[in-house]
Amino acid sequence: MRIAVTGGCGFIGSHVVDRLLAAGHEVLAVDSTDKYLNPDADHARIDILDLPALTAALDGCEVVFHLAAQADVERVAADPVGAVRANIDGTEAVLEAARRNDLSRTVLASTVWVYGAALGEAGMEDEEQELDEHVPIELDHSGHLYVATKLAAEMLVHSYRQLYGRHFTILRYGIPYGPRMRDELVVARFVQAALDGRPITIAGDGRQSRNFVYVEDLADAHVRALSPAAEDQTFALEGSTAVSVRDIADTVDRLLGPVTIEHIEARTADYAGRRISAAQAKRLLGWSPRTNFADGVRRYADWYRSEAAPATGPAAGPRQGA
Repeated sequence: MRIAVTGGCGFIGSHVVDRLLAAGHEVLAVDSTDKYLNPDADHARIDILDLPALTAALDGCEVVFHLAAQADVERVAADPVGAVRANIDGTEAVLEAARRNDLSRTVLASTVWVYGAALGEAGMEDEEQELDEHVPIELDHSGHLYVATKLAAEMLVHSYRQLYGRHFTILRYGIPYGPRMRDELVVARFVQAALDGRPITIAGDGRQSRNFVYVEDLADAHVRALSPAAEDQTFALEGSTAVSVRDIADTVDRLLGPVTIEHIEARTADYAGRRISAAQAKRLLGWSPRTNFADGVRRYADWYRSEAAPATGPAAGPRQGA
């Protein structure tokens, strides 16, 4: 099967391309950069907002995975117009290019951040209630602009199904981490600080938690999402264990320390974290995360040191017994 991956040279997209190629598919990476381009993939260096170019690029594809987006919440807040264009207009362009080429399905990358706008059974937020793909979303609770763009993208996907009969799959990512992740992500920042001998800074009290999901586990779910069982379905791809920000710091300290930990002011409109069920992904796709958090952090640290060493010289290694 020939499959296009927008954002196929980025953090998650490049791993998705790798896994699709390993599964025997022909892959087109659609990206304005070639940073993590797999040499076995075709490459269309285009802006997804260029609808004619995107339509031409998707000719001959059967499925498109749409991962290209502005995913850095700080950049979204700093440039709301650019974020809306990237995350909403970009999704519209992909859906329309897929429709013009009669692709069998569009797979949208969304986020568990949308559950921050969900209300529980009692009609109020309940941090202890486990939420699934069918929980109602309250638009007036969308909070961060990043969440609003992702909810809008999901709505576009559903509209294309209802108006034009275009099939979809929505993948709501847990908080991803692993090799190739952006330096701004919390695990990357903590690991790099430890390797550079700098203090780790925690926004707020550090009790806020996330169910991190290792990027290669996440990529595996994309291959499984090609199954007919995933058609017109939404899946939460959540990590199996809640990890607090303080737990991340402690894990990094154990693997790479000793490190100094400092606290700073909490981030505005941050995702507080909710209990999210990944049962539907396990039931319909046979997917569940396999990589425990400490192993994933260790793999990222090994990758980062191998990437950084040629440019910066030797980095500090883990302490004895790690």
